[in-house]
Amino acid sequence: MKPLQKSIHWSLGIAVITLVLAAIFSVISTFILSGVTWAIGMVIVLIIVFLGVFFDTIGVAATAADEKPFHAMASERLHGAKHAVLITRNADKFANFCNDVIGDISGIISGTASAYVVLQLSIQLGYGDTSVQQFAISILFTSIVAALTVGGKAVGKTLAIHYATPIIYQVGRLLYFLEVKLKIRVFSANGKSKKKEKLTRK
Repeated sequence: MKPLQKSIHWSLGIAVITLVLAAIFSVISTFILSGVTWAIGMVIVLIIVFLGVFFDTIGVAATAADEKPFHAMASERLHGAKHAVLITRNADKFANFCNDVIGDISGIISGTASAYVVLQLSIQLGYGDTSVQQFAISILFTSIVAALTVGGKAVGKTLAIHYATPIIYQVGRLLYFLEVKLKIRVFSANGKSKKKEKLTRK
């Protein structure tokens, strides 16, 4: 299959996955937020932001990691090492899923949840839907969420670059657990190494 065909096939597949995940997460977040106080809603928003930062960190680590250390770990039969190799060999797709799919969905849902929190807080303080006070609260809360998201991702990227190997190894261990215990296979045992891909492109 040609690179363009593979890219189109992957793009269509990931678009469908994004559609399904976005719908599921939206339903879950709406269900959880309905009826809760603004304080609990704020905690939920922070959890969603943290989730986006967490997956963004993993995605960056996948692109920064080198597969050589994982080959050494695999030779020692450490659980998760082979899965870590597969992550590095599929770093582009893995990062796309973590950074773009989960990251963007988290951003959208955190924005929707933030609007709900602002509404609940305004109602509790006795401000109307179109009042200046509610507008000010909305700007303040949105700015805080944006600052936490951007700042968290900046810290996450630094950690991902400097600690790419241990981060991806722990993810590999998780994938090993999912495959062995729950029979959930994320990657097929194939793919070229990054070094071979570079030689092929040349």
